[in-house]
Amino acid sequence: MNTIGLTILVRMGNCLCARETIEINGNKYYIRDSIGEGGFSTVVLVESATSHKLYALKRITCHAQTDEKVALSEVEFHKALCHPNIVECIDSDLVGVPDLVGNKTSQVLILLPYFPRGTLHDELIRRQETNTPLEETTVLTTFRGICEATLCMHSAKPHPLAHRDIKTANVLLKEDFTPVLMDLGSTARARVEVNGSSDARKLQDEAAEKSSMAYRAPELFNVEAFCHIDERTDVWSLGCLLYALCFYKSPFEAVYERGDSVALAVVSGNIKVPDSHPYSKDVIELIESLLKVNPEERPYVDWIVNSVDQLINKSAGAV
Repeated sequence: MNTIGLTILVRMGNCLCARETIEINGNKYYIRDSIGEGGFSTVVLVESATSHKLYALKRITCHAQTDEKVALSEVEFHKALCHPNIVECIDSDLVGVPDLVGNKTSQVLILLPYFPRGTLHDELIRRQETNTPLEETTVLTTFRGICEATLCMHSAKPHPLAHRDIKTANVLLKEDFTPVLMDLGSTARARVEVNGSSDARKLQDEAAEKSSMAYRAPELFNVEAFCHIDERTDVWSLGCLLYALCFYKSPFEAVYERGDSVALAVVSGNIKVPDSHPYSKDVIELIESLLKVNPEERPYVDWIVNSVDQLINKSAGAV
């Protein structure tokens, strides 16, 4: 679900599916609207038949047992990651049995909260249209919440996890602007030992499928045959996201929109900061510290959280 992100959770529109219903563990829901689709998954807006509360329902179609395993791992990641800045899986279910010969599929159903305010991506588009940048304190507090979610993933036991697709379209906003990281379909073990060209191709293909180009770390574009990948792939994405919080889009979005080589732009590491902007030198330096082409030069997320705390205190006049 790399492209639909759950942008989701904003569109109610007209009822496209009248009284079509779906059951999750015996609980009935009315399908209110089709929100989006991508790959083998769709997202629909549903209403509880009993409470009439609205939810977002992600449906992942599985053609084989291997597909089921991947889809169910997303549910397991939700169970393992309980944090106020990570979207909650309210319920889940597996329906049907995949059968390639009989052309039958199963579906993994993931019930998620509904966020009327939508995504950070939506918010930044609205602000770009009116040229209304976020205040620096809002940038920092919002970014801190996303970093806290990322830190939860990187601190997971028994092994650290990486989101691998952190971007503005994968951050939902509560009514009070609290950020909530979503879409764990790209999540994987953070630390990977690449031993040979076969391992490198596999990881590169996975990144191409699940990690958005404008936020993808340089080391995932051209994976070396013998190397170590760790959670700092997410740190690069966080740098792109912090840039977007300030300037509406990832620093590589324009390259993508022009149809030029994003990989070349990313690997070059040339980040252009607009000449005129309302942000402090400290914020710009923080962006630059995260967007280091060499992952060994990037900090870990706990350092980022501490640095952001210092900047928040500084902007509030505490230091």
